Amino acid sequence: MARSMWKGTISFGMVSIPVRLYLAAESNPTPFRQLCARHTSPIRNRRWCVAGDHEVPYADLVKGFEVATDEYVVLSDADLERLPLPAAHTIAITEFLPRQSVPEGLYVRTAHYVEAEPPGRRPHSLLYKALEETGTVALSKIALREREHPALLQPLEGGLILSTLRWPAEIRDHQGIAFAAGDEFTAAELKMAKQLVQSLRVETFDPSQMVDEYRGAVEGLVEAKLAGHEVVSVRGEEPAARVVDLMAALKASIEAARAAPAPPSRRAAATGARRSRKAAS
Repeated sequence: MARSMWKGTISFGMVSIPVRLYLAAESNPTPFRQLCARHTSPIRNRRWCVAGDHEVPYADLVKGFEVATDEYVVLSDADLERLPLPAAHTIAITEFLPRQSVPEGLYVRTAHYVEAEPPGRRPHSLLYKALEETGTVALSKIALREREHPALLQPLEGGLILSTLRWPAEIRDHQGIAFAAGDEFTAAELKMAKQLVQSLRVETFDPSQMVDEYRGAVEGLVEAKLAGHEVVSVRGEEPAARVVDLMAALKASIEAARAAPAPPSRRAAATGARRSRKAAS
């Protein structure tokens, strides 16, 4: 059973909802280890005290807040527990926003499942239904892992998820990055681009269609080396940047999309559309 990583209360007006949070995702990186090239043995990072020239056990570490160069104020866990910070144990909803008004791709940091404690299940369901039917999300704050985060509460598949957000000061300025250069294009090119979008469009997000090809390639490489096979690279050189005929490229892309087998989600959508047209006729 998953372990909760936070326990507290959602404050919804005068309503309190006791809840637990669970991480909704976990990192699954390719399991590389750093090895010594000479001995092929793992490298171990050591916590080293420069002043005393000795290794420090984890239990002997303390937290220090740097106030000047090489000057620190030591803070204990008890000091941090006494901070006058309501968000340490309460997710206080401050306002409600239209669901599409928050640029989640830029601000969202980590998602958490919200589980209601038994006394909070009815108000939890009520908040979920209110958010779902009004098309809104709840802006709040929460203290996690020794820092405070802005957060969004939003409905998902019959329950709530809480997504921590980045502070505005953490968002880098995009000035000088030419992702919105505003270059000119023709009406015909825009029409073809829309056709390409429609030819690849699906109505339902299906994460099972996403495949980690890099990890699979690494695992295949490892198996080949274990079997003593010679590993031959089949990857060509990076293609050089070149000027293309945009209309010709769009037409070729549409033809390729039409010729390729559709993913299950797009096939299901097409089948549903045909059934609807048949029923209507």
